[in-house]
Amino acid sequence: MPITTILFDLDGTLVPMDQDIFIGDYFRRIAASLAPHGYDPKKLVDTILRGTEAMIRNTSGRSNEAVFWETAVSLYGEQLLEDKHHFDTFYEMEFDKIRDVCGYNPAAAETIHSLKEAGYRVILATNPIFPARATEQRIGWAGLRPEDFALVTTYENINCSKPNLAYYTEILRRFDLRPEECLMVGNDVSDDMVAEKIGMKVFLLTDCLINKEHADISVYPNGSFRELKDYIQSL
Repeated sequence: MPITTILFDLDGTLVPMDQDIFIGDYFRRIAASLAPHGYDPKKLVDTILRGTEAMIRNTSGRSNEAVFWETAVSLYGEQLLEDKHHFDTFYEMEFDKIRDVCGYNPAAAETIHSLKEAGYRVILATNPIFPARATEQRIGWAGLRPEDFALVTTYENINCSKPNLAYYTEILRRFDLRPEECLMVGNDVSDDMVAEKIGMKVFLLTDCLINKEHADISVYPNGSFRELKDYIQSL
């Protein structure tokens, strides 16, 4: 079956980054932003981490957004909901500055545009643990717009996360797709290559490789955007 749809991860795939540096800068900035409103930095960061873990484990059928805030409130209290506008302000005014610790690869946007021109449906299959506004800004760091994708997964619009296979089957369901007509492109062996288990083709982008389990990556088509282009042409 020919490939009709190509799914792309975002962090470390379309946006070059060291994930540890990115996360560290994110936590530093959000803690500094909320501290004037009475939030203890250590407790806030721990709460966000616990809420993120809950989203990763989410099988409740509820959105990741609902699961995150339920978990966070259980740890920090109702003050979080009362002050949600301060979090919104952070994502609107401060989050974009994190781009300074990330890179830029023009090949990312060039690849997306050329694939769309060739008739492929392109989906941004980023792990949906951030609000839409934060995801939109990270898309901009790649030189792209949300409108460049048929779907952008965020914590508001989906109820599971990578590496849960339900994340990928939910995307298939929304577009009435068969896995055999899809290709998943990402840099994380555990989160992205798992799509192969439901029948998708996969390509491991190695520029910012994440391989926590030290898996043998030679079993996957892999390389840079140049090798990705060659691989797609070979399909």
